[in-house]
Amino acid sequence: MELALLLVSMAAVVLAATAISERLHVPAPLLLIVVGAAASYVPMLPTIHLESEVVLLGLLPPLLYAAAIQTSLVDFNANRGAILRLSVLLVVVTTMAVAAVVEWLVPGLGWAAAIAIGAVVAPPDAVAATAVAKRIGLPRRVVTILEGESLLNDATALVALRTAIAFLAGSLTVMEVGLDFVRAAGGGAIVGFALFALVAWLRKRITDPLLDTGISFLTPFAAFVAAEEIDASGVISVVVAGLLLGHKAPIIQTAQSRITERITWRTVAFILENTVFLLIGLQLDWILEDVRESTLPVGRIVLLCLATLATVIVTRLVYMQVTWIFRRTDPLPSSWTFLIGWAGMRGVVTLAAAFVIPEETPHREVLLLVAFTVVAGTLLLQGLTLPLLARVLDVPAPDPAEDALARAALLQQAADAGLARLDELEYDDHHGVSDQIRARLDQRSFAAWEQLATAEDSETPSQLYARIRGAMIEAERAKVLLVRSKGKIPSDVVSGVLAMLDIEESMLDAAAEAPERTRIGSLAFTGGRQCDDLDAFPAVDTVADPACATCLADGTPWVSLRQCLECGHVGCCDSSIGKHATAHFHETLHPVMESAQPDESWRWCFVHNLTG
Repeated sequence: MELALLLVSMAAVVLAATAISERLHVPAPLLLIVVGAAASYVPMLPTIHLESEVVLLGLLPPLLYAAAIQTSLVDFNANRGAILRLSVLLVVVTTMAVAAVVEWLVPGLGWAAAIAIGAVVAPPDAVAATAVAKRIGLPRRVVTILEGESLLNDATALVALRTAIAFLAGSLTVMEVGLDFVRAAGGGAIVGFALFALVAWLRKRITDPLLDTGISFLTPFAAFVAAEEIDASGVISVVVAGLLLGHKAPIIQTAQSRITERITWRTVAFILENTVFLLIGLQLDWILEDVRESTLPVGRIVLLCLATLATVIVTRLVYMQVTWIFRRTDPLPSSWTFLIGWAGMRGVVTLAAAFVIPEETPHREVLLLVAFTVVAGTLLLQGLTLPLLARVLDVPAPDPAEDALARAALLQQAADAGLARLDELEYDDHHGVSDQIRARLDQRSFAAWEQLATAEDSETPSQLYARIRGAMIEAERAKVLLVRSKGKIPSDVVSGVLAMLDIEESMLDAAAEAPERTRIGSLAFTGGRQCDDLDAFPAVDTVADPACATCLADGTPWVSLRQCLECGHVGCCDSSIGKHATAHFHETLHPVMESAQPDESWRWCFVHNLTG
């Protein structure tokens, strides 16, 4: 009962602290580590020793897998050079830099132990960096690089740590170090790919979302254990399996299985990520208690902790600036590289890896304190200042308006492909089904385009539809619940109807929410393909105070306005009642129109259905 009460209390604290962090606008990991450190001194609470096996086998695989399946393999591959330099070379450089500082400050410790603590503090944490980066809205490429680095650098650090421990035991020669790394990386990748192939084969034959999710829970642990059994890297195995399964999910899983898995792993990751930082804070009391028995002077211990923290931070900053000078292809802005250098927060893997250091290692208790100092110091120092630094450097956050334009263009292309397939199908449509399908596709496409409407004081048709239909669903749900209370309808039937209403209501959310306007300057779409017509009609400054003359004559409202780039005619968009911009194209065959809305410069080619 004591253990159960402790677990329930920790979960309650995690949820409460996360909710409070939202109100305080402070990243939850930072608040939780402070709460944990304070709670470690509460007399009535038991001392919690975070064992390395619990973290490396119980927490690390699901956390890595949850991050990997949500990471874009395409973006990862596009930035693989930067990711590999950070996750391999920077880890090695940081390990040796810290080892040199520790060996200098603690004579007699030995290079093997110094390298061990260097490997422990070298890898930034996947959870800490991306939790802060996404919250403050860093550029997607920066987040991708941080995520990719954090997924792989643990493997490099753990291999280096294993090598140092083997040197401590005198069971490894210098010749074997390179072979050990190759075996760990290559073996982990092979095991991860093999497990991906097995799970993909199973998923193509399984349609039950519960079975599919059960397999998903098993996958990270199976990948980690299988790789470790052959002395390969379990971290790389989990990451490879997760990246490939996430990339292939639209092909090998049913839609219902994907929805179930996505929600399930988001929940698991949320709970585990935040619990991890609470556990880190809870270690402070007993670590300091052990340090009191150290033979090293207090001043030397403090100097060692601060010097290691400074070395970790400075080494990363210097490395980023030095290596990015030589990056000639697709370079990052200098402000972005500095931001990546500053976003080097350490996390639970660092603390867990420290416990792997053998107990007979000289001054082990001090090395544990060094690891805790680096974790807490980087989280609090860098985590708290990262938002301010991003504002000072004027690093742009992803623009929701540009995202809305890209989403609308992609949905339009998808709808066009679907309609083309509809025209190819042979069927007898005596019930007007094709018209219903076309109307539903139009509704979805219009809702996406309406997200770009810049009139903030007006309600778009899709928002009006979402509001009215939402009120109707509430009434429908109340009626179903009233019928359920009478107990005359089977519970399975009632649950199925409620689930249908829930799914429909969730589909209304996107249309009901207007995008936040954060852009500065004109909204220009840069993600589309070009055609001859778009090349022939570049963007221009549209007319001031545009209006649809036909709508004014008919007395009908418009949603958004478009201007023909060949004759200058202004018409309303397809979400409007008249659809006069499209009607103008059918009358004149002028191919390209441009948005006439303020601060928008994107164009649309009617001939090729492309956004420019």
